[in-house]
Amino acid sequence: METLQAIQKRRSVREYTGAPVPRQDLLKIVDAGRLAASGYNHQPWDFILITQPETIRKLTGVADWIDKAGAVVAVVLDPTAQYWREDGSAAIQNMLVAATALGYGSCWLQGGSEPLEAQLKNQLGVPIEKRLLTLVSLGVPAEWPTQEKKTLRQVVHWERW
Repeated sequence: METLQAIQKRRSVREYTGAPVPRQDLLKIVDAGRLAASGYNHQPWDFILITQPETIRKLTGVADWIDKAGAVVAVVLDPTAQYWREDGSAAIQNMLVAATALGYGSCWLQGGSEPLEAQLKNQLGVPIEKRLLTLVSLGVPAEWPTQEKKTLRQVVHWERW
């Protein structure tokens, strides 16, 4: 799938078949995250790949639908980097597009994991000085969502609002 097609097709998938995601595809997805732009090229990220179904089930406190995901990526950042949130967000977007290009569904849990950050860090062995920005679920979609996006005409303004 071409890049622009993957961007156009990408939607938040919250229903998975439970099928595993092959290791080589997970590495391609995370590599796309690793290659994201970052402020001052700090690259303040680390990624924890979670593939064991029993470990994924323990994450359902964040989102009850995550238990059928084939994998989950925990996005861990170094908060001493000036733009760590932006850098992490860029890495996540790259991973979402890469997952779509490879035929997988994905969902960025955004703020859903923040109230549970301390618990999740402990569960996943994340060092205390790091931040767990979010979790990204990945898997074979049970169905592909088709929510409409705003049209280009609705969001583009030339020169001024």
